Amino acid sequence: MSAIKVLIVEDYRPLAETLEYQLKRAGYEVYRSGDGRDALNQARLLLPDVVFLDVDLPVLSGVEVCKQLRADPTTQDTMVLMLSALGEESDQVVGFAVGADDYVVKPVESYKVLLQRLKALLRRREQTFEDSESVSRHGVTVDRRRYVVMVDTETLKVTKSEFRLLDTLIRQPGRAFGRNELVDAALGEDTMVLDRTIDVHVRALRKKMGAYADLVETVRGVGYRFRE
Repeated sequence: MSAIKVLIVEDYRPLAETLEYQLKRAGYEVYRSGDGRDALNQARLLLPDVVFLDVDLPVLSGVEVCKQLRADPTTQDTMVLMLSALGEESDQVVGFAVGADDYVVKPVESYKVLLQRLKALLRRREQTFEDSESVSRHGVTVDRRRYVVMVDTETLKVTKSEFRLLDTLIRQPGRAFGRNELVDAALGEDTMVLDRTIDVHVRALRKKMGAYADLVETVRGVGYRFRE
């Protein structure tokens, strides 16, 4: 089996070199890029399994790089772990909204933890949904086979995390899920996130659902549920 390919996109050389050393030591095939334009070119050529993506990059920002990775059919399924010194919730909202699979705030305090987060991303990538019929409730349809969410006849463009989140809720309408349960469902077990990260995903999902947003109900003090 070939080694997992990781593309490090980081313009701060000491961090890039440390990341490269740690990843190679763990058995990964590692490539590096120092600016957003070159990163896109390398991603399309190398087709890495995971991109470690700095947000503050020369030429093209990490946010724009992530957008273009998701828009390109050849790279749309590449896992993206964003690295940023910007740690506010609003910064994470932007990162997840453009398609990041995980978001790590710099400085990196533990490379062992970072490697565990990488392993969690790879487990999520390998996870396949079991075959089952699509579920439709109140005009919302979630189809695991086609990986599609529809509202009436409109297909919504959702992220992987938003799909998993809605799929979890709609299959057990009326059941209140705690935030920790939804983090495991939407982001994968062992994913290490801030307490309110799941709220970021719910807000993004509701915005895309438009007039159907109130079907995802807030359960005060607990989490969320899909209307029964």
